Amino acid sequence: MNIRVRQGQIQAERSTTLIVNLFQDARPTGAAKAVDQVLGGMISAALDSGDFSGQKNELLLLYPGKGRKNHAARRVLVVGLGKPADFDLEAARQAAGTAARRLQDLGVEEAATVLHGSGAGGLDAEAAAEALAEGSLLACYRFDHYRSVNQARKQLKTLTVVESSPAKLKAIRRGLRTGVQIASATNLARDLGNHPGNVATPIYLASVARRLARQHGLSCRVIDQGGMKKLGMGALLAVAQGSAQPPRFIVLEHHKKVGGRPLVLEGKGVTFDSGGISLKPGDKMEDMKFDMCGAAAVLGAMQAVASLKVPRYVVGLVAATENLPDGRAFKPGDILKTLTGKTIEIVNTDAEGRLILADTLGYARRFNPAGVVDLATLTGACVVALGHHASGMFSNDNDLAERVRQAGEHTNERVWPLPLWAEYREQIKSDYADMKNTGGRPGGASTGAALLAEFASEYPWVHLDIAGTAWSSQSKPYTPKGCVGLGVRLLVQLARTWKN
Repeated sequence: MNIRVRQGQIQAERSTTLIVNLFQDARPTGAAKAVDQVLGGMISAALDSGDFSGQKNELLLLYPGKGRKNHAARRVLVVGLGKPADFDLEAARQAAGTAARRLQDLGVEEAATVLHGSGAGGLDAEAAAEALAEGSLLACYRFDHYRSVNQARKQLKTLTVVESSPAKLKAIRRGLRTGVQIASATNLARDLGNHPGNVATPIYLASVARRLARQHGLSCRVIDQGGMKKLGMGALLAVAQGSAQPPRFIVLEHHKKVGGRPLVLEGKGVTFDSGGISLKPGDKMEDMKFDMCGAAAVLGAMQAVASLKVPRYVVGLVAATENLPDGRAFKPGDILKTLTGKTIEIVNTDAEGRLILADTLGYARRFNPAGVVDLATLTGACVVALGHHASGMFSNDNDLAERVRQAGEHTNERVWPLPLWAEYREQIKSDYADMKNTGGRPGGASTGAALLAEFASEYPWVHLDIAGTAWSSQSKPYTPKGCVGLGVRLLVQLARTWKN
């Protein structure tokens, strides 16, 4: 989608479709009032009849007809902004996404819109433009790679923001560019997650990383099995050994020459998780292609960080493997030696994400990081605790945790702190090794994090358990079914606001 800005008056636009907005229980003002006047009071009539009230994401679609004071628009779409007291950047994203998706579903290819919230909504013009671009592009995302029919579905190709104030145009252009880059990176992560496991293999993720490096000036290193063995990544190699697909460990670096202590982003990249010898139930196992959504988020974030030229040293680490059962697969009772030398007794092979992250967290030490954030679809227990509305957050550093929380609030990729007390470490004590890879069902999200904490003691660290938020079974204003691309916008916001 091409999103641009033009100075002018929305009511005078020659576009086939216009988008304006209205707060709940309010009369038309500003741009909406001007369009209403051109329409001969059609918006006011809908309000008076009770057919539309401006509730959040409510839509009113009008067809002016040829006789309406020479009005050129074939359609006018009014989107509700909800109550003014509740309006914020997220409401602006949702308004833009709701409107854009409705027009795309109608087959509209070009439209003109006002900037939601930069007037009576009180939003900064640049931030409002960023929200509009994000909401519109994310809402119009489609994953049609494997459809043999309906390939010619129309898309909303051009969206023009019409702004009357010349003083705001430069800020709006900046915001639109930023929003487009962040949304594009999020949609990359969505694609990676939505691809099936027979396509999005560890080698495929490595090829995507190399492409991102070429296109965006990142430094890229891909470590194969031989390299992992030399490093001593015994946990990652054990998870991989039951699969015919070879694992890959991916290292991407942005602004490496800037130096200093980097922000390190880590993603769990289990491209398909059968549970291994501790086989999962067959029902919904197809969703286990989403077990690499943490890795997808890191790859998307690294694309955005590079394209936005964020002036920080940022490192992305992805451990990519499958977890399958065969005669070579690791087993309950096995003891694994990790990169740091610590040992883990295997109780359940379906608790594999923490194993590959243990080696990833160990590898991160070489960067002397200012902070490390890992994302992983780690535990069903976190879904039980928080549902699908927030990611679980565990941390050994209050300052880093607060930065991540603020980034989550800004992007509406919310996180919620969960405990990491010593009692959870007690649950993973092993009779034969330094620890075991699961402490049983009670407190499962916290015991999984407790294992990770053993490998992150040398730097500030946050673990985000995204098992309940990485993919969705229903569409939302700018989120389709399938992989959400969650984490990209949070990580990018963290990097953009990072100060050592």
